[in-house]
Amino acid sequence: MANPHVVVFDNVTFSYDGSPVVEDVSFVVEDRDFVCVVGPNGGGKTTLLKLMLGVVHPLQGTVRVFGGPPEHARARLGYVPQQSRYDLQFPVRVIDVVLTGRLDRRRWLGLYGRADKEAAANALRQVDLYDLRYRHFSELSGGQRQRALIARALAAEPDLLLLDEPTANVDIVREEELYATLRQLNQRLTIVLVTHDLGFVSTFVKSVVCVNRRVVVHPTSEITGAIISAIYGRDLRLVRHDHRCAEGGHECSTT
Repeated sequence: MANPHVVVFDNVTFSYDGSPVVEDVSFVVEDRDFVCVVGPNGGGKTTLLKLMLGVVHPLQGTVRVFGGPPEHARARLGYVPQQSRYDLQFPVRVIDVVLTGRLDRRRWLGLYGRADKEAAANALRQVDLYDLRYRHFSELSGGQRQRALIARALAAEPDLLLLDEPTANVDIVREEELYATLRQLNQRLTIVLVTHDLGFVSTFVKSVVCVNRRVVVHPTSEITGAIISAIYGRDLRLVRHDHRCAEGGHECSTT
């Protein structure tokens, strides 16, 4: 029987220049889970994604993705960064942006093959942008651009999709459309999503990880209106737990 653990953090500590960003973090992401990561700025949300990608490595502890080191699993990962690096003045088409998700799979002379083009077209269909594939990326709305970037990640045909603030600067209607798209994708993919908007995504996700250096795990069913309100309260009180984890500079995680 296959190991259902897609991601495992085991007593992980990571620091930048000697200053701990995440400390003694342990949690598990199961197959087909939809995980929302929330927390204050600088609390370690993006660092968790970087550790899953193998871009950075723990100072202590271990991170396993699909049972092995993250760098060995990169072919199975799709990543949507917090901000696009595309210059909107550059006349690149939507299909060209999505094809960059296949860069690691090109074989001959740096050219995209038939399999690459089919994967890109299929990814665009999944996010309902196929009819706009030849439009310039700069002509898309904010929500359409975000869907195009998700399609770029999907073109890699991943088993785990990582997204860092995918709804930043997107209006509420487009945000809801994006989450509906992600919920559909979750039928076949494991998803880890970084966001500030727990109140909105709590209706979509299966697990919530609140990060402020440490992690504590609770069932999603325990999330109440009072807890969601606390996330937007003063100081670092993101989620209230019995151990007062957020006030003590800890991370909280709800699964």
